[in-house]
Amino acid sequence: MPTDLRGLLAHAAPHKAPLIAGGTLALAGSAAGLAMPWTAKYAVQAFAENRSPAPALALLTLVVLAGAALTATGTYLMSRTGEAVVLAARERLVARMLRLKVAAVDRLTPGDLLTRATGDTTLLRTVLSRSLVESANGALTLVGTLVLMGVMDWFLLLVTVVVLALVAAAMTLLMPRIKKAQHQAQEAVGAMGAHLDRALQSFRTVKANGAEDREETAVTDAARRAYGKGLTVARWTSASDVSMLMSVQVAFLCVLGVGGARVASGALDLSNLIAFLLYLFYLVAPLGQLTEGWVGLNTGLAAIARIEEIENLPGESAELPSGTSESGPVAITFTDVTFGYDDDRAPAHDGLTFTAPAGGLTALVGPSGAGKSTVFALLERFYDHDGGTLTVDGRDIRDWPLAELRASVGYVEQDAPVLAGTLRDNLRYAAPDATDDDIADAVTRTRLDDLLARLPEGLDTPVGHRGVLLSGGERQRVAIARALLRRPRILLLDEVTANLDAVNEQHLRDVIRGLTPHTTVLVIAHRLSTVVDADRIVVLEAGRTRAQGTHPELTEQDALYAELAATQLMGQGASGAAVTARR
Repeated sequence: MPTDLRGLLAHAAPHKAPLIAGGTLALAGSAAGLAMPWTAKYAVQAFAENRSPAPALALLTLVVLAGAALTATGTYLMSRTGEAVVLAARERLVARMLRLKVAAVDRLTPGDLLTRATGDTTLLRTVLSRSLVESANGALTLVGTLVLMGVMDWFLLLVTVVVLALVAAAMTLLMPRIKKAQHQAQEAVGAMGAHLDRALQSFRTVKANGAEDREETAVTDAARRAYGKGLTVARWTSASDVSMLMSVQVAFLCVLGVGGARVASGALDLSNLIAFLLYLFYLVAPLGQLTEGWVGLNTGLAAIARIEEIENLPGESAELPSGTSESGPVAITFTDVTFGYDDDRAPAHDGLTFTAPAGGLTALVGPSGAGKSTVFALLERFYDHDGGTLTVDGRDIRDWPLAELRASVGYVEQDAPVLAGTLRDNLRYAAPDATDDDIADAVTRTRLDDLLARLPEGLDTPVGHRGVLLSGGERQRVAIARALLRRPRILLLDEVTANLDAVNEQHLRDVIRGLTPHTTVLVIAHRLSTVVDADRIVVLEAGRTRAQGTHPELTEQDALYAELAATQLMGQGASGAAVTARR
């Protein structure tokens, strides 16, 4: 059994009872439809023999109503089950996406991921609620119709089967092309979503650089490629539909000619010929069901393949923190650590060695590309180091349960992301159980009081998509307050003073210094003025430790640090402002 089909059946397995029930009802409705031509035969005979057709017409009406009721009930049950399958698939896929390894997500695009979680999962509903049942009902109805046609006249059945067999041979050549075209069409839609997401995620950058036309062209080109792939699907699907319809029409002409001759010779009753022709036209429905079911099934299998691509990516464990983690600062030690991002770049770390003692402030400085942010990525285990030893509190970082490790770490990223929602939502994001007193303390320590006083609804004021209603410095302080509420054993601060003025920078230095007796603080220094009083400064260059020491020691002993210090700090006595450092 193909892997994609096994995946589809795996999604359907928890819902097999309602699927079987709905399919059975739909099949019963189709069976009622099969009885209609046979019942019509007796009505024709009654008219031919001058008898009352009322009993036959009453039975025919009852069959029609019963078939409609059964079909409607079965269709509703299948649709409801299809929605349940989509919900389960989305829950499973979203859970998987959020627990993928960072390295896996770095190779994907948000727009394509959204398409897989929305569009591709929606296709499961179609394939399970319609395609599979239509294919099964179409096949069974086709068999039942052919059997009844054979009972009426086996010779005419033989004529019909020969015509249908020729068309079936043509269809076997079309179906692989339809499947391939469907997969390419869904990939094209995902690519268009990725282009549009790129533009929307950088909306202000697009506006500021007058790039609307260029982005519109990029998204439109992707949409046109999706359009082209969709046309390919439409062409092959139309060819299959026409082939199916033509097969019935050709069979009708053949049966009409041969059957008319048999009626003229007395070998066949006229009522049987009429009933046979009705059954022949009735073949349109099951043949259409088989064609549409096959096309829908291939569409669903393409969706399953895209969904399983995500499910097969490497993920992280889904365990929750135990809630019994220890408190207090921990020591962090890098010993000959090596790490690369699996691309053409040089290794980010090439024998990196340094120690951040438990408690106190350790600063990482150095030129751009030295590997500073990668230190934080390894400590959060967004990536696992390739070689060497990385220990936290004397224990290899890989021996820490992932949830326990991250529950011990507060991380303020360089761009200080703020999520859509209220200010309260953002502050409590890392500590859902934080009390109002905890929040008030964090707000005061990060000097968010003025912001809170200006907001019309205080903590319950929405901050906009990605915190667009806040300034850069306010977003930075919100991110810091969020990290403080976590009460971490390790606090990672990635260039957190980038958007702060001199007054708030000095206050943040005081806040950080107040944390060091209880937390191990690592800072990536954007401004050396932020870390001149650090307990230890580690100078990185090309993924290695170039020098370690205090600010006075490094100013005397390391030329690179001395250059950075001279460049940045020489004008501060007059201006009170720090000059931006190279990173």
